[in-house]
Amino acid sequence: MPYPSSEALTAATLSFQDSTPYAEQFGDVYHSNEGGLAQARHVFLSGNDLPGRWQGRAEFSMLETGFGLGLNFLATWQAWRADPLRCRRLHYTSIEKYPFHAADLAQLHARWPELDAFSVQLRAQWPALTAGAHRLLLDEGQVELTLVLGDVADCLPRLDLRCAAFYLDGFAPAKNPGMWAPPVLSHLHKLALPGATLATFSAAGPVRQALRQAGFVCKRRPGFGSKWHMLAARFSPEEALAQSLRSVTNG
Repeated sequence: MPYPSSEALTAATLSFQDSTPYAEQFGDVYHSNEGGLAQARHVFLSGNDLPGRWQGRAEFSMLETGFGLGLNFLATWQAWRADPLRCRRLHYTSIEKYPFHAADLAQLHARWPELDAFSVQLRAQWPALTAGAHRLLLDEGQVELTLVLGDVADCLPRLDLRCAAFYLDGFAPAKNPGMWAPPVLSHLHKLALPGATLATFSAAGPVRQALRQAGFVCKRRPGFGSKWHMLAARFSPEEALAQSLRSVTNG
């Protein structure tokens, strides 16, 4: 992944729809009206069976598509810090095309005072909004956040990672189809450790199909709030191929 460059990015615009943070670039909200932090815990932490899966490990690596408000990261960091059996080091990589300025993050994070200590540390190291990979060492170096600023279609193929968990959080597929395109999701195959898990709020058929093609066995779980379903998946290429063949046969 390249080092940060001088190429400036378009920052996210701070706006709201019925008091919920809203992305004007995509015409969609950043999280459910029923609660952003609760959604992060239900969909992404529970969807990846965390904190259990990092317990007892020396390190645990994760990848997120769509940093957004940073809620998923802050919720994960908070859960890691609260877990006495946590891994010694947490590596968290996140891709974001439209990052917020630090001042906007401060205003947004004020809605969740229980995250204040984590938000303060994050904002203290918040990088200039330039394209490339920005490495932030947090919690006395035990938490490493690599914030990759740029388009996911350009950045994902350039990552050199092996991940145990994935958060796919790029707005609804209908609003942001580029984030969910099969050529984009196919790159997860090269980044996943055996048995890696994945979670996303979207349970759309094309997303399930693209993830199966990338080697993930998908299962629908109860969604957050009023949303009926979400997806949880496990990286198992042989089983995913068999699942795909059954889907075609039953077709």
